[in-house]
Amino acid sequence: MKHIYLVLLIIFCIRPAIGQVKPVDSWTDGKYVNVNGAKLYVVTVGEGDPIIFISGGPGGAHVGLRSFDALAQNHHQLIYFDAFGRGKSDTAKVVSEYTLARDIEDIEGLRKALKLDKVTLLGHSYGGLVAQGYALKYASHLSHLILANTFHSYVMWQENDDNSNHEIKTNYPEVWADLMKIREQGAVSSDANHQDIYGKVPYGFLYAYNPSKFEGSGRKLYPNAMNTKLYYQMVGRDGDFYVGSDIGTFDFRKQLKNLKMPVLIIGGRYDRVAVPSMMVKYKEYCPQAQFVMFEKSGHNPQVEEPEKEFAIINEFLAK
Repeated sequence: MKHIYLVLLIIFCIRPAIGQVKPVDSWTDGKYVNVNGAKLYVVTVGEGDPIIFISGGPGGAHVGLRSFDALAQNHHQLIYFDAFGRGKSDTAKVVSEYTLARDIEDIEGLRKALKLDKVTLLGHSYGGLVAQGYALKYASHLSHLILANTFHSYVMWQENDDNSNHEIKTNYPEVWADLMKIREQGAVSSDANHQDIYGKVPYGFLYAYNPSKFEGSGRKLYPNAMNTKLYYQMVGRDGDFYVGSDIGTFDFRKQLKNLKMPVLIIGGRYDRVAVPSMMVKYKEYCPQAQFVMFEKSGHNPQVEEPEKEFAIINEFLAK
């Protein structure tokens, strides 16, 4: 998903759940765990069966998922972490160290470091790529798999780009005109001026059913919430138009039918990024999964329809 919008998601989706640790504590109450030669920052909430949450981006810190905190009330231990190169975790000496394969291996390394046997993975957006890759390689260590508003292939990610740009061109023609001017001069997605123009489009336009759910500000609390260099290393220099690098090659479609653990797949009817026309194809690629489309949500049902989503997740995890 486009990184400028992920920054806004992190800013807006960090309201604390009732009775839970305030998300601001995420920056102070965690611990460091050594994983594959790097220190990863980990925050835990609650006690019970472990759920590891994998953030989106790629490049986003864990704070963007703290809106899932309420799940801890149902005897789950929520394990949030900043992946390599994100948030408070170690960063790479060279950006080529950031890969999807590394992120998948770090989940296994984190599981071992925390001395956990079987875990549940919840991957949101890009995090779902990591979760799918892990499930296909390390199935014996998974009890449940939750794929939230994510992507099954580079084809779907490219549709994310194409659909987002179509929506911007149609509804924000003045922004699109500015963008085309600098692109004609040679600018690409990873250029700062290109990113600045994309940032003129409100987050809720592409990502929400009800944009008012995302009002607020937390930028000062989380100054390192997004690693832009990591993002464009993994999606390609012009990744907001043409996916490349790791995101331009991943494809889980033919393998998903082989997953044996319980799988829950979550989509949002108003998600213009993980678009419904592509989300519903999960029913074909992973027919054994439970599939739920949230009719009054965009990219973040955990913010727009939390009571419904958390009830479904809790029921799913009880299986």
